[in-house]
Amino acid sequence: MKYIEVKFICTPNNEIVNSVLSATIADIGFESFVEDELGTTAYIQSNMFDREKLDTTLNELPIEAEILYTFKSIEDKNWNEEWEKNYFQPLIIDNKCIIQSTFHNVPATYDYNIYIDPKMAFGTGHHQTTELMIREILKDDFTGKSLLDMGTGTAILAILASMRGANPITAIDIDQWAYDNAVENLRLNNVNNVSVEIGGADLLGNETYDVILANINRNILLNDIHTYASVLNNGGTLYMSGFYEEDIPAIKEECSKNELKFSHNTEKDKWVAVKFIKA
Repeated sequence: MKYIEVKFICTPNNEIVNSVLSATIADIGFESFVEDELGTTAYIQSNMFDREKLDTTLNELPIEAEILYTFKSIEDKNWNEEWEKNYFQPLIIDNKCIIQSTFHNVPATYDYNIYIDPKMAFGTGHHQTTELMIREILKDDFTGKSLLDMGTGTAILAILASMRGANPITAIDIDQWAYDNAVENLRLNNVNNVSVEIGGADLLGNETYDVILANINRNILLNDIHTYASVLNNGGTLYMSGFYEEDIPAIKEECSKNELKFSHNTEKDKWVAVKFIKA
């Protein structure tokens, strides 16, 4: 699988600009993002890269910023090696959960010790939305609850949910890289009650769930909330992230149409996670 690496040079280069940029270009196919001293480096499958669409998207960004970019085609890489050299450091959340890779040597002395070897399925917990979802999972009781993890990526949320007692679990992602990486990470963590599938919301319908996790992006969530609601058991819980505080009203409106009652939201750097309960 070939990818295009796009280096965005942002002026000003700050967290808000990079966050808005990443969230917006995710809607046109970009699937992984790394902030650096110039801006953000992002990756997209080569067959999805459209310069005209990218230029239009950048021109319509809802922020005042100058964003230039360069791009190049890249072949498959040893992504574990790339992360080890450049990006991925152990992450500790609330002194309860540690997320690290097999190339780290942090003692496993926390309640939940999760090992993630990321490939192109970037999802190490370091992004605000993943961390917010992890904190939600750590707060609630998942014991014996059936669970669906949509857009599973590295399967980090499914792994933690399993450790918190959820069973059985279905993890779905549209990307082959994510599928392969999820299977590998489940094996690393000795988690054997998660079924991984390739696809989107079109796969749903035959099973129902007590809990649904969906850390994707605003547009996909708005499109798929009705499907999530249709497979969520009465009294079940829907957690979503991948969008900003300003998007909450639109999310609430769509959930209300589907008998999903707002519980609360959490926030970090303007990113949010929300919890809804099916009436």
